[in-house]
Amino acid sequence: MSPTIVKAADAAQFLSLIPRMMGFQPVRSLVVIPFRATRSLGAMRFDLPSDEESVERIASTVIGMVCRLPEADAIAGIAYTDERFAGEGMPHRALLDALASSADACGIAVSDLLCVAADAWGSALDPASPPGGRTLDDLERDDPRFGDVPAPEGDQASGAGLPDCPAEQCDQVARALDDLRRALAVLGGSDAGTAADTAPAPLSAPGEDLGPVPAPVTGEDEDPASGVERIDPRALAAASRLDDLPALFEDALRHEPEALDAYELAALGWCLARPSLRDIALVQWSGNLSQGDEALTAQLRWEAGDEYPPHLAMRMWGEGDAPSPARLSGALQVTRRVAASVPREAQPGALAMCAWLAWALGRSTHAVEYANAACDIDPDHGLSQIVLSFVSAAHLPDWVFRR
Repeated sequence: MSPTIVKAADAAQFLSLIPRMMGFQPVRSLVVIPFRATRSLGAMRFDLPSDEESVERIASTVIGMVCRLPEADAIAGIAYTDERFAGEGMPHRALLDALASSADACGIAVSDLLCVAADAWGSALDPASPPGGRTLDDLERDDPRFGDVPAPEGDQASGAGLPDCPAEQCDQVARALDDLRRALAVLGGSDAGTAADTAPAPLSAPGEDLGPVPAPVTGEDEDPASGVERIDPRALAAASRLDDLPALFEDALRHEPEALDAYELAALGWCLARPSLRDIALVQWSGNLSQGDEALTAQLRWEAGDEYPPHLAMRMWGEGDAPSPARLSGALQVTRRVAASVPREAQPGALAMCAWLAWALGRSTHAVEYANAACDIDPDHGLSQIVLSFVSAAHLPDWVFRR
């Protein structure tokens, strides 16, 4: 697909275009648009500083990230705020000035520094800009010059909520998960199901464990003739799929998330709750099926005492070959559906995977939403804490800086 090229004639039209370009309306944000000559290279969004002491640090961090784009030679910076021009002049002028100083120190040109406030907008580089700013009516939402570029709905946090899951479907998934655990207990003597779940994952944080192993249930659905507990055949089929985890993870991407049945959702939720299995999915969904096979083999060998391959481990930290954005997005939709469907106590693993996938796509705001939701259930959840530390340190995957 060819990129859509829209030319902004002036600052007002440029500001009107930015929400369409980003896919949401930024609020309480600093947005930086890197340029190569006159063409934008994307957009970066940051929370506005909460105090004056952090202004210089944020400006330096932002320009440092721009410098990681080898083609960038200029920027435009825009502060979106609930504050007003009236009475005090342009809000967050100190932040825009600090951004200009950091850019100049790094040899990055500044094409414009703008502020969109609650009552007006203005440019810090335009001497003719009125002290009280220009009218917001200049910023047209439905400018026909934007062609087919859709107007956004919502702000940067929109879209991070989990999809609706009817209570009946959630109950079905909860029963399927119980059935799966009983099937694994009967088939394997525990709910391990696979050798890859018998040890912590090499990519996991210290202290991350596999969760309690439920004891086999007796006395329910027992065949009176044999005295043997009856297992739902669908649970046995789901348990058998754990013998080929890469196939399970790959098949999940081949269907619409809404088409996954209760036992498929239960199997995925069971795997994502276990760091050793979740990390196989992480490598595979950010790579391909053969890399999932490699990750499974590496996990088994690591448990036997071999070193875990560095080229697989580095994926979690955002290094290595750039993943397919479409593949990451598909995996995120699947894990969102899983997280919405499984019982609350089983959600942290799926939510943490949602957080990592959102972070891998450059959506740090969404990543924080998912990671915090996981930590509300399990405050010490390892992968969730890792993602939160990434965002807190303004660490993004290396691949988001490559064209």
